[in-house]
This record gives sequence, C-alpha cells and structure tokens, in this order.
Amino acid sequence: MPRFVVTGTDTGIGKTVFSAALAGALGIPYWKPIQSGLEDETDSEAVARLAGVPIHPEGYRLVTPASPHRAAEIDGIILDPDALTPPAGDLLIEGAGGALVPVTRTWLYADLFARWQIPVIVCARTALGTINHSLLTIEALKSRRVPVHGIAFIGDAVEDSEAIIAEIGGVRRLGRLPIVEPLTPETLSAAFHTNFNLADFR
Repeated sequence: MPRFVVTGTDTGIGKTVFSAALAGALGIPYWKPIQSGLEDETDSEAVARLAGVPIHPEGYRLVTPASPHRAAEIDGIILDPDALTPPAGDLLIEGAGGALVPVTRTWLYADLFARWQIPVIVCARTALGTINHSLLTIEALKSRRVPVHGIAFIGDAVEDSEAIIAEIGGVRRLGRLPIVEPLTPETLSAAFHTNFNLADFR
C-alpha cells in the first residue's frame, strides 16, 4: 500500500509538481492537510489537473497566503493538529514549504510527520545552497524519528551536490525531475518515468 509524505527544503521548489508526477505514476489519491492561499490555483487543483487522481478535501483552507500558523491567526481560525489525521488507504500527502514550517505556534510539520510515521520524501533544489538546506532538513526529520524514504531533486543536474547529500545524509537518491516546460499531464508523466524508477516507490 503506497503511502508517502512529500516535504521540501524550502517553499516554491516544485513539491506540488513532483507530488502530481508521483501520485499520477502510482495512481494514488492526494491530500493537502492545510492549504494557505486561495486566490490562485490551489495545490489540490494543480494535482487534479496534472495527475487526474482522486483528491481528498483539505483539512483546512486558509485564505491568507502565509505560513499556516500565521494564516490561521489572520483568518481567525484555530488549527487543531489532532484533527489532521491522514485518510486511510493509498495516499500521497503534501506538506507546506519546508519540514519545519509551523502548523501552530507549538507544532511543526515535522512533528506531524513524526506522529503519522508515514515515509517522507524530501524534495530539494539542485541549485547553489541545496547541500546545506537538504542536510539540515534530513537531520531535522531523523532527529524526530521520521522515516525518510529518500530524496528527490528538482532542476538541472548537479551530480556532485546530489551525490554528497545522499551520502552524508544517509538517504536514498530517488532521482531528479527536470524543469518541465511546457508543463502538461503528458510532459510531466514522461519526465517522471524517464528519471525515476517506480519500483523505488512500491
């Protein structure tokens, strides 16, 4: 039963595109626990468009485009981590921003991941600075006993950076998703199957 959490080393690195590619390749439902910002296409809507998989309703939908803890405060909503229970069955969960983004002022996403004990895939840029960001993310997850399934890179190939992150971090290098342009369901699926082995996700 494939069940994964996708997190990242930062915001805006392509987690949602990777999530769509993986969910589509595995044919599994997608769940975004908290959506912050509703003016543009939401992550759930993007995954539905790019992957065509079932979408579970978000646990919380916040209007303000900010870290969930702050967006909830601005929107006048109290976030309850106990209410964020992953749906049963095959599932791909996408967090917000990086692993240490606050859900509330006392809970981080990494704390939720530790509670859920669902294998986490870390998405990382290949650009300059990724070694530090990636190793800090991996260390933060492992210190909380979060199971790390592996790391997926996004961007142009930088072999040495990718290799040393996997080596020092002690994680499996799953593959690298290049920037897909134009981004369509067909081009994304082709890029994923060219650069990843589905057997690594089963």
